[in-house]
Amino acid sequence: MRCAACQERRCYNHGKVCVDYADKVMPHYEDPEQRKILSTAGRLESEYYMKLTRLEELMRFAREMGYSRLGMAFCVGLGDEAAILNKALEKEGFQVSSVCCKVCGIDKRKFNIPNIIEDRYEATCNPVGQAMILNDSKTELNIIVGLCIGHDILFTKYSKAPVTTLVVKDRVLAHNPLGVIYTGYYRVKKLGLK
Repeated sequence: MRCAACQERRCYNHGKVCVDYADKVMPHYEDPEQRKILSTAGRLESEYYMKLTRLEELMRFAREMGYSRLGMAFCVGLGDEAAILNKALEKEGFQVSSVCCKVCGIDKRKFNIPNIIEDRYEATCNPVGQAMILNDSKTELNIIVGLCIGHDILFTKYSKAPVTTLVVKDRVLAHNPLGVIYTGYYRVKKLGLK
């Protein structure tokens, strides 16, 4: 498959079948939870297209799914933002369990991970620990707030609850990874694309 290179998008506009996987995927949507997630997301897109921010959409989705216990796995570097998000979610009536990436304070040296600053103690990020703690909190939906690449993968792998990403880590572009695509300078100079 090379859908990213396709200019026609006839699957979207005309129902063209480029690869016949419908029979393989349909049984997965028969599961009531998977069907509800798919239907709720699709309906929200239809009803609120270009009207809700991602945070508003997240809260509406959680409410409509019947989720009241939310988990937030956040990067310590986004602690201020996580505190504001926590308040916003609680104000909307959600119970929020939040876990910082440095939970348990495990020394980076245990994994031969180099420090950012050589001569100081640095705890490693602990995405498996974040997931386990939120699992024990019986969260119904977990939210990633700026976990590093790789750490987000491990967190998602170990989370028992469904996971959504609210903030993607990009230290250079103010946590806006698509900035490299939208900004001509980065697109040309960094990617070599016009």
